[in-house]
Amino acid sequence: HQVYCKLVAISCIIANMNQPQTDIRAVLKSSGYKLTTQRLAVFNLLKNGDALTMQEIYGQIKHQSDRASLYRTIKLFEDLGIVQRINIGWKYKLELSDKFLVHHHHLSCTKCHRVETISESDLEVFINRLAERYRFKPLTHQVEIQGLCFSCTRLNNNLA
Repeated sequence: HQVYCKLVAISCIIANMNQPQTDIRAVLKSSGYKLTTQRLAVFNLLKNGDALTMQEIYGQIKHQSDRASLYRTIKLFEDLGIVQRINIGWKYKLELSDKFLVHHHHLSCTKCHRVETISESDLEVFINRLAERYRFKPLTHQVEIQGLCFSCTRLNNNLA
């Protein structure tokens, strides 16, 4: 019975992770900020789910904003938990947080910097069991596996 209850609790946690909140206006308003045209442009750009570099974001909104304003917007979004960084070596990409996208993890290619999104419920169960074993209450987590994607692996094998 106790094992069953733990599995139900883990399933509920996973289900809640998969219920993204999509109201950017409410998140900003609750912290005393307004939804400006630039903030909405950045949010909409990231809403498609692709992780982007600052350069990629700026390249797509430079007609609406200068670089300094973009950095301030991203800083605000990070502070409010709207976006999160995906670290790839010393570089990073940005994506919307779990408040706005379904909870997921990443495979990051260290050569071409391609980021692949993965959603594996078995991984979530493992993380929760691990935390339980150490009597740790997880609030959030992010798993990123770094290595070489299929294309870069194939290219390396052809060069060898």
